Amino acid sequence: MEEEPQEEFFYCKGAATQVLKLGSFDCRPKNESKTSSKVLFLIIPGNPGIVCYYKLFMQILYKILIPKYPIWAISHAGHCVPPEGMEMMEDIELADVFGLNGQIEHKLAFLRKKVPKDTKLVLIGHSIGCHMILEMMKQEPELQVLKAILLFPTIERMAESPQGKVLTPILRNLRFLVYVPIYFLSFLPGSVKASMVRWALQSLQPLDEATVSASLNLFSVDCAANAMYMGSQEMVQVVQRDDSTIKQFLDKLIFYYGSNDHWCPVAYYEDMKKSFPGGTILLCQKGIRHAFVLDANVEIAQLVIEWLKTDLANL
Repeated sequence: MEEEPQEEFFYCKGAATQVLKLGSFDCRPKNESKTSSKVLFLIIPGNPGIVCYYKLFMQILYKILIPKYPIWAISHAGHCVPPEGMEMMEDIELADVFGLNGQIEHKLAFLRKKVPKDTKLVLIGHSIGCHMILEMMKQEPELQVLKAILLFPTIERMAESPQGKVLTPILRNLRFLVYVPIYFLSFLPGSVKASMVRWALQSLQPLDEATVSASLNLFSVDCAANAMYMGSQEMVQVVQRDDSTIKQFLDKLIFYYGSNDHWCPVAYYEDMKKSFPGGTILLCQKGIRHAFVLDANVEIAQLVIEWLKTDLANL
């Protein structure tokens, strides 16, 4: 039986935030002395930034990770339904915390508040989480980043991608129309919502229950609106690849592109390889989809451990 992550909800920059935690919470490997290196694996999700989608990935990663360094995953601000008695917003500390730049500052504020400065970080980004990681490293170059693993990275030309061409008009101009059916669906009993999710994801067998519970957040108008609002900004702001930041931190970065990814097509991978021939820029040969958390957690976890083997051995 897999170890269950500890779940925490708190306010960060005034917005409800969920964090899942596995392992020793002082950022040292399990059963190691206080003199051992502090290392934290931190997962920055895609959009929607619902951490429970990454629960199984965390569990598998932790199971095969030796030594057992802690693994945390942080939600995007306002993308998870807070527990009863907790509002989506507290005091407004950041004017646009639900926007793309606000979400980046949200992650930096979390690190300042919750993680000791001398902690070595293994940052794992997925999709737009990869853009956030590059921005975090750019804005706070003093972060002790051991490695940043960028999975299916949406770091350029999002609106020009095949998926972006379809969704940009919806996210920019029509997303408000989507709120109405979500509002009415939100009144359905939880069991009915869960059945709807299972029906929508029936092609995934076996279907992990964490995926079902994560998807229930999308029946919240607030969560869905915050995710779509952030998405609308992604289409406008994520245009030009930040080559200067990539060049600055190239030895710390691992890029993993999909071979059939409608958000970051193979042409983006080929451009990256030409621009950074000395970088670790990889193309998936396994046919894994962009949303790998739906059915390829084992494969991606195994790759992550393989990529980090040397870095962790040298600590």
